[in-house]
Amino acid sequence: MTFRRRLTLLAVTIAAAPLVLGACTAERESATGSAKKHAAPPELAVTPGDKARDVPVSAEVGTVVKGGRVTAVRLTDDKGKQVGAEPREDGSGWVPNAPLQPKRTYTAEVTATGDSGATTTRTTTFTTMAKSTKPQITSTLYFNGNRTYGTAMPVTVAFDPGIPKEARADVQRRLFVKTNPPQPGTWSWLEDGTQVYYRAPDFWKPGTTISVRAGLEGLPIGKDKVGDAERTATSKIGRQVSLEIDNATKQMTVLRDGKQIRRIPVSLGKPSTPSSSGKMVIMEKHERTTFDTRGEPNGGYVVDVDDAQRYTWGGEFIHSAPWSEGDQGNTNVSHGCANVSAAAADWLMGVTQVGDLITVKGTEVELQPGNGWTAWNVSWDEFARGSALPVPPGLKPAPVAPAHPGAVAGGSPTSRAAAVPRW
Repeated sequence: MTFRRRLTLLAVTIAAAPLVLGACTAERESATGSAKKHAAPPELAVTPGDKARDVPVSAEVGTVVKGGRVTAVRLTDDKGKQVGAEPREDGSGWVPNAPLQPKRTYTAEVTATGDSGATTTRTTTFTTMAKSTKPQITSTLYFNGNRTYGTAMPVTVAFDPGIPKEARADVQRRLFVKTNPPQPGTWSWLEDGTQVYYRAPDFWKPGTTISVRAGLEGLPIGKDKVGDAERTATSKIGRQVSLEIDNATKQMTVLRDGKQIRRIPVSLGKPSTPSSSGKMVIMEKHERTTFDTRGEPNGGYVVDVDDAQRYTWGGEFIHSAPWSEGDQGNTNVSHGCANVSAAAADWLMGVTQVGDLITVKGTEVELQPGNGWTAWNVSWDEFARGSALPVPPGLKPAPVAPAHPGAVAGGSPTSRAAAVPRW
């Protein structure tokens, strides 16, 4: 089965390695005030190097300072127009707000100020390369703008083909997330490099605004490929809702802000097509859709279903199943989906959001990594180990577990081309 798959902005924690130094030019040093006249100015190095050519359009203004800090950066194109840029949190560089244009010349003037007030300014001029003809790696950002998501919504970027391990740190440096109020997190890669998830140690707080940028256009990836596009989106986090499905009782518990608001009988996958156990996230919602499994193992049917909510790429949905209402609450008869009554499915559509957590337990098979947005199906420590860049050691889940693990915002769980649906 095939699965599909921050400009670190201020107030977001994501580590970035210092940029490689190159030649720089046009140094100006000054000291003001008699008390500062003999103060040593800071040491400053800037990249790209002066007169550098064939610079990727994904280039940043790299800065390394000794004895001070960068206090001004001005980047202009060959027509004198200023290019907007923002600093990396670790001070290693300034990232343009959009990809640079191919075959254009840019000038960066960078000033650093020492503790004494003495300054150093360096200027570098460089030319970008022509539009790359190398094969592109296709990226998909599963986080749309102007939406309201659930508190478990991970930011997901999928890649085709997958990103090799040796290139993941460079790619991760170009994936930026900003949250308001600040809730730092990290990225974590699937083993095959086809998906990378971003989340904080705990669930998003309701009302949080999340802005995402995947600045991959023209980014060299390995020796022979480049990134395909610049993608951005800003959305909000809504109310806290979660669903807990227990195969032992054949019941779904619906929780809002950690409190039960309803129990719903379900019928899960029969033994030959079992449902997955694990922590999943609602990925799509459809008032009406068609499941077509012709040509698939254990498939061969075409059926129209109402009020369907996907939570795995392998085709598992919660959906209206009036044909199995007699079995719901006592017998598993589905092809892997969570069957509920027509009335319950309609009610759920008005309660849930994409990004709400679904926990299924007690079935015959475990959820496989990448079969959906599986960022919450592992502990925080395991998730953090999947980052290609260092994760701040102080980034940990809240110490107090909620009454329903994984259900309350602020708590944390302990623990591809889309496949055809299963009903």
